[in-house]
Amino acid sequence: MSRGSKRKSQRSDPLNTAFNVRPAIPRQLERDVLVEAGHRCAIPTCKQTPVEIAHIIPWETVREHTFNNLIALCPNCHDRYDKKHEIDRNAMRQYKANLSVINQRYGDLEKRVLEYFAEHPNEDYIWLPSSLEILLWYLLKDGLLVDAIGRGFSIHISIRDTYSQKRYNLTTKGREVIQKWINAKEIE
Repeated sequence: MSRGSKRKSQRSDPLNTAFNVRPAIPRQLERDVLVEAGHRCAIPTCKQTPVEIAHIIPWETVREHTFNNLIALCPNCHDRYDKKHEIDRNAMRQYKANLSVINQRYGDLEKRVLEYFAEHPNEDYIWLPSSLEILLWYLLKDGLLVDAIGRGFSIHISIRDTYSQKRYNLTTKGREVIQKWINAKEIE
């Protein structure tokens, strides 16, 4: 090669098919991403199935598959992100980060309660079997929900079924966390 000539990089050479072949996402990594999102779309206002694995930063840029750069999206949200650009990269990064916070902090029932309030923005309370209170422990402890007993509400008891329900109110803090979650804002 002469001193003045420019050498093509492997990346820019369209004939270098070995470099341009995108390897499959390793099965365990794909499984981890799917489990993180509950096998549903990671956008909290969507939650649709089926899902696809999407790269937050395009594979063409990073040339690798990593857990922190992969997110589960339904085909519609994937298209809205990659092709239509209706969802920006910063929002997608925050959806991924918030998934981690919610998954590490709360159990399955607690996540479902948060999803319920996200899907029903005009609701400010929920009735649940009183026997499930232990499964709401961290929502109560973090001040996102409050037990409505002692606030003028009572327990519903059905003697026929020996079944009781308890009312839980969503707090202002709870509403703020849900709004941050669905609007791709950082959850502390």
